[in-house]
Amino acid sequence: MSSSSLQVVMLLLALFSLSALVATSAGNFGQDFDITWGNDHVKMLDGGRFLTLSLDNTSGSAFQSKNEYLFGRIDMQIKLVSGNSAGTVTTYYLSSQGPNHDEIDFEFLGNLTGDPYIVHTNVFTHGEGNREQQFYLWFDPTKAFHTYSFIWNSQVIMFLVDNIPIRVFNNLKSLGVPFPNSQPMRIYSSLWNADDWATRGGLVKTDWTKAPFIASYRNFEANACVWSSGSSSCVYNSNSLQTNTWQDEALDATGRRRIRWVQKKYMIYNYCTDLKRFPQGLPPECNRSKLR
Repeated sequence: MSSSSLQVVMLLLALFSLSALVATSAGNFGQDFDITWGNDHVKMLDGGRFLTLSLDNTSGSAFQSKNEYLFGRIDMQIKLVSGNSAGTVTTYYLSSQGPNHDEIDFEFLGNLTGDPYIVHTNVFTHGEGNREQQFYLWFDPTKAFHTYSFIWNSQVIMFLVDNIPIRVFNNLKSLGVPFPNSQPMRIYSSLWNADDWATRGGLVKTDWTKAPFIASYRNFEANACVWSSGSSSCVYNSNSLQTNTWQDEALDATGRRRIRWVQKKYMIYNYCTDLKRFPQGLPPECNRSKLR
């Protein structure tokens, strides 16, 4: 074999090895998650790389991760319920356990055909939430998959949509604001009926003639520190060792421009501006000049 032919073969082998590494970097729903509700309303396809949740008038459905995580970047591609999704809620969130749990939420509130979804976000610390921010999206989340991400490190929690930050919750423990940094969390997702509040405050009910309602998932990735209860410590998974920039991630100049754009054009509720809700004064994190 000539030296040039050998170089070509070596290059092809290198590319094959790289593609194999990339292919195995994404999570597998069958291996990484447990079905916790509505077993017969959950489908896994393509060897566990694709999952659907469904809702009808008999049951909703849900899954949770087998692993717990303490800090990391979590990505999930989701295609939301299409058509008349009023009354339905699709959730995707991180949560610890117990009455003093921590939680980081995406909730997608369905709506009538043609009306936009509402993306509801919240942060719970030691069992207390009340930090809601809500947004419209700048696209139709039912037509294609979009990536919804959490970045969680010791200094900041970031919510991202297609890698665009929409919300930041900073560690302001120096001001007495609790921050989730000690309780490991699992990943959860569910599709359920919440027509007592989800759409226009419960005025619009779920139209069960449109069932089943289906949300689809793919390309889950957890570049994160996996919690080991046996040693009470976390271990970086292989993905995290490859791309661990989340450990020090914060908003850069581009991120600040993007989040300003989102919050100016698409934010529809911010607890930090709700003076009627907090007549005695806004929560201390709201009085900071930093983006929230």
